[in-house]
Amino acid sequence: MIKRHTALAALAVTASVALLAGCSSSGGGSSSTDFSKDAKGTLNAWGFDNADEVGTSRLDYAKDQLKGVTIKIDKTPFDAQKFTTRVAGGNVPDVVQMDRQFVATYAAQGLILPLDQCYSTHSVDPKKSYYQSVLDDVTYKGKVYAVPQFYQPPAIMTNERVMKAAGVTDADIDTSKPDTLVAAIKKMYKASGGNPSTLGFDPQASGQAGLWILAYGGQIIGSDGKPTLDDSKNQKGLEVLKQIADAQGGYAKMKSFTDSFDFFGENNQYVKDQVGAEVNAQWYVNVLTPFVDKVDIGAVPFKNSDGQPFAVASGTSFVIPAGAKNKDAACAWALNLTNLQAWEAAGAARQKTIDKTPGAINTGLFTGSPEADKTLREKYVKSSGNKGFDEAISTYYDVVDQGKSFGASPAGQQIQTELQNAIQSYLLGNKSAQKALQDAQAAAMTAYQQSTKSSK
Repeated sequence: MIKRHTALAALAVTASVALLAGCSSSGGGSSSTDFSKDAKGTLNAWGFDNADEVGTSRLDYAKDQLKGVTIKIDKTPFDAQKFTTRVAGGNVPDVVQMDRQFVATYAAQGLILPLDQCYSTHSVDPKKSYYQSVLDDVTYKGKVYAVPQFYQPPAIMTNERVMKAAGVTDADIDTSKPDTLVAAIKKMYKASGGNPSTLGFDPQASGQAGLWILAYGGQIIGSDGKPTLDDSKNQKGLEVLKQIADAQGGYAKMKSFTDSFDFFGENNQYVKDQVGAEVNAQWYVNVLTPFVDKVDIGAVPFKNSDGQPFAVASGTSFVIPAGAKNKDAACAWALNLTNLQAWEAAGAARQKTIDKTPGAINTGLFTGSPEADKTLREKYVKSSGNKGFDEAISTYYDVVDQGKSFGASPAGQQIQTELQNAIQSYLLGNKSAQKALQDAQAAAMTAYQQSTKSSK
């Protein structure tokens, strides 16, 4: 469901590029980048669909801080096509929650405001407030265009049952040593009727494409925002992915098998021993906590080619559209939703829920803020009594500050889509790695040129 939503979002951005290029920010509100602390009136927000206790506790906190503001929230999820339509019609909300990969797209078109003065007005230093990789996600041409929240670092979650049965150790699951990794995969891999029945390793080749490229020294987006998919260093990540796929029946069979996983259910791939190890974002530990008695998990860091722990940033953010009628309240609201006090309220709310749920485990909150992560970990993340889960939780905390941004580009979502297309073409044997990346670069460059047309 999450993968499908991401793909649809990317398509929506692509379909909207031509319209975006012709839009201006004449929505009837102010496009000034000046901000004041005088937050009052009515605030219209869109896209804050975080309905769990982590979201509602922060909403309550921010509302209490903005006593002179009437807050109205459209809780429907962000939609790129809908956003474009609203901007074109001058019907813009004051603040919008969206994935960080959309930010540079709208920044390049002048459809959202730079927030440097928003931060300074409230005496907030973004460089001290967020992980550098998170801040890089929302910085375009030297300006910060969003207030980020959450950061879900990836790591490798292991299935110790499958590994032990095959004589594989955690040390063998080392992405910096492809030969060692592939040898371990072959030991764990099982097939039935010519099709996989247990994968030694699920690399999440499409969902974590950027991780594999960047970890081996590649580059997806240049410092100027242009796509760099044809960089020769990008081939290494693809080649390692092909080694992994070929060791497990080939990409087509591997992908068909992983698509059948009950990823969120009681018959998930760890319960059913369908994987020996898998790349997963931190939130997946939460998915497995109800099945603590049915799984035997652990975790190791994903490593770059130098053998160092490596992660990539991802998450959501708040932006203020150009033409917003109440940008001062929007600025104050976004900052109050993401400051330390808001996250402390969220941490307390999460722990309260856990206390009411027998066997529940506090896996921590990964907020995008080093200070908040450290504070909440020290206060709420205690030993669960399950060595494997504790190891997994600790691993994600170990890698969270090792992150790198994909890069910020006006064609960010389209670049990701073209990268996924390139990987699939290569892994299926339809194109060489070089040709797949060259074709992806051409398509991504077209999207980049279209998305920046109006800003030239």
